[in-house]
Amino acid sequence: MTKFRLAFLSLLAVPAGLIAAPAANWVSRVALSPIGGHVLGNPAAPTKLVEYVSYTCSHCAHFVAEASAPLRADYVKGGKLSVEVRNAVRDKYDLAAALLARCGGPGRFFGNHEALFANQGAWMEKLIAYEKDAAKPADQNAALRDIGQKTGLYALMAKRGFKPAQLDACINDPASMKQILAMTDEAWNKVRIGGTPSFTVNGTLVQGSDWTRLQAALP
Repeated sequence: MTKFRLAFLSLLAVPAGLIAAPAANWVSRVALSPIGGHVLGNPAAPTKLVEYVSYTCSHCAHFVAEASAPLRADYVKGGKLSVEVRNAVRDKYDLAAALLARCGGPGRFFGNHEALFANQGAWMEKLIAYEKDAAKPADQNAALRDIGQKTGLYALMAKRGFKPAQLDACINDPASMKQILAMTDEAWNKVRIGGTPSFTVNGTLVQGSDWTRLQAALP
């Protein structure tokens, strides 16, 4: 009997429960929560972090830049924590960005989300100039599309592979609008966050809005 056959037969003799399965890498798992937030990680994670963010919030941009990598590597990857991003919309520009962040479905969300924050300075500068322009559409969807086109948001999303027609469809999507507004109402009127970013850990509001304080609240 060959050494290979002996090794194979000995493997068959080991109880299946003792053969270690490869560890799951949860950072590639994204799903929608019932309220419409995007959940990254193990849905059965013992620790559930919810982030309430606004895309026009500079503190949110700083938090995402600082915290995204360690959260993925040290908490989400191994399955002990899930991260859910929910909207706490503050203005029409934030609303336009939130609708565009949802383009492409759950699998594209976190890439869109982080790109919007990483480039916030550039499109916010154009936003300030746009705000001074008196000529704006009266219809809400048309106004949001106009914001996207004239503040650099569409140009940013185009670099991520989206066509203008796709971006228009994301702005016009009534289901996305309903979910974003529901999350916004929850954030300000039910959870009663004091500003953005804000966080809950297993349903408890965290005092503080930076990565240092949030990290101290994580088990």
